Amino acid sequence: MGGFGSIWHWLLVIVVIAVLFGGRGKIANVMGDFAKGIKAFKAGMKEEETAQANPPPQVTPPGAQTSAGAAAADTAAQKHG
Repeated sequence: MGGFGSIWHWLLVIVVIAVLFGGRGKIANVMGDFAKGIKAFKAGMKEEETAQANPPPQVTPPGAQTSAGAAAADTAAQKHG
């Protein structure tokens, strides 16, 4: 125990060596992909904020009444009619 004969110790050493030296620029590629993911997430959050801050205008076709306007017209017609 505590020596260099433990199988877990050697497995950990092999994994660390494989990650560090296993491929050309493997760590740089992983970190680059991670950074791209963070940038995409931030851009998505900004798009969501601007979409909530500036909702698209509601356009009603000419001659169409809104539900509030129709209810007011019905109430006025009942009082006068």
